[in-house]
Amino acid sequence: MTASDPDAQKPEQIVWEGKYITAKVRGRWEYVGRARNIRAAAIIAIEDGHVLLVEQYRIPLGKRSLEIPAGLIGDDDGAEGEAPETAAMRELEEETGYIADRMENLGEYYSSPGMVSESFTLLRAHGLTKVSEGGGTESEDITVHRVKLGDLRQFVADWRAKGHAVDVRLAILMAEEFLGED
Repeated sequence: MTASDPDAQKPEQIVWEGKYITAKVRGRWEYVGRARNIRAAAIIAIEDGHVLLVEQYRIPLGKRSLEIPAGLIGDDDGAEGEAPETAAMRELEEETGYIADRMENLGEYYSSPGMVSESFTLLRAHGLTKVSEGGGTESEDITVHRVKLGDLRQFVADWRAKGHAVDVRLAILMAEEFLGED
């Protein structure tokens, strides 16, 4: 399929580049992407009728955000070819304190394609075992929530009513086809 937008064939210009983010212009379009083609891994982690969620303060939003566990793929020097499953295993344990027997790759998705070129690989964790309290790395302040699936919609509604942010991936999580048990 060919691009119908007249700007699609124009050259991409990098306006600014930091360690993690690159601001770009192509024709009349302004957008951002991850530097060095870094992507993200987002994890659906369900065990014993409960889903694992994380909360953390997000500077761009200026508030705490409720999310599924997630992290960057290949963001460390020398890890450029890291597999999404490897990153997901690491991030799940760091953030939630759970390890998985295996990760099922559910595909690549884009969360805001009109503004951000970043994609994320959605993965489903299977065979969860709690090994620590989680909470992220030293630079993160992550709180783990283990929410009963039957209470998920109300939990999210209550969170939103308090003025907190909700990551769009929770809408994916609440879709029935993703909620099947192990």
